Amino acid sequence: MSRQFRIAPSILSANFAKLGQEVIDVIASGTDIIHFDVMDNHYVPNLTIGPLVCESLRPVTDAMIDVHLMVKPVDRIIPDFAKAGANMITFHPEASEHIDRSLALIKESGCKAGLVFNPATSLSYLDHVMDKLDMILLMSVNPGFGGQKFIPETLNKIRAVRERIDASGRDIWLEVDGGVKVDNIAEVARAGADVFVAGSAIYGAGKDTDPNRYDSVVAAMRAELAKVA
Repeated sequence: MSRQFRIAPSILSANFAKLGQEVIDVIASGTDIIHFDVMDNHYVPNLTIGPLVCESLRPVTDAMIDVHLMVKPVDRIIPDFAKAGANMITFHPEASEHIDRSLALIKESGCKAGLVFNPATSLSYLDHVMDKLDMILLMSVNPGFGGQKFIPETLNKIRAVRERIDASGRDIWLEVDGGVKVDNIAEVARAGADVFVAGSAIYGAGKDTDPNRYDSVVAAMRAELAKVA
C-alpha cells in the first residue's frame, strides 16, 4: 500500500499583506495543509500570529489548518485556536505542565492533537501518550525563525519515530518542519515522514523569475515524492 504524502506550506514565510490570497494560491497549486507557526517571544525568541489570523483565514479555504504552538504555557491558547477554526493543534512537551491534560484539552476542543519535538528533545515523552496522538511533529531546525538549514541528524530521529508509529498500529501522521525543500524532501520521506512543512522553500521559490512559482515548486516536490516507494 502506497503512503500518502501531504505538503503543508507554512504561512510564516508568506506575504502577510495578501495572506488570504497566498493561502488560496498555495492550495490551488496542489498542497494539502496550511501550517501556522505560532510563537510567543517567550518559549521561542520570536513573535508571530494569534487566533485572529486563523479566524480570518478559515473562510477562504477548506484545507486543514495545522496549528503549531510554540508558546508557554500552552493550555490557555488551545481553545482560542480551536474556536478560530484550527483542525490540528500540536505543542511542545516542555511547554505543558501536564502533557496528557493538554492533549485531552485539544481533543475536547474538537481538534486533532499532536506533540512536537525539538532537535534535542527526547522521544521518551511518547512512551505513555501514543494512544492520544494524531500527529508527531519533528523539528529539523531549532524553532523560532524560518529559512534555517535542515539538521541532518533529524533523519535518524524520523526513522526512530516511524518505528514507534508502525509498532503502535495507529494512524499517526509524522510531520517534519524546518529546511525541507525540493532537494531533500525525498530523503525525508524515505526516512519515514509523510507530512512536510515548507515555508521559504515554497513562498520564496522563484519570487522574481517564475510567474507560476507555487505550481512549479509544488510540482517539483511531488515529483521527488513520487520516487519514494
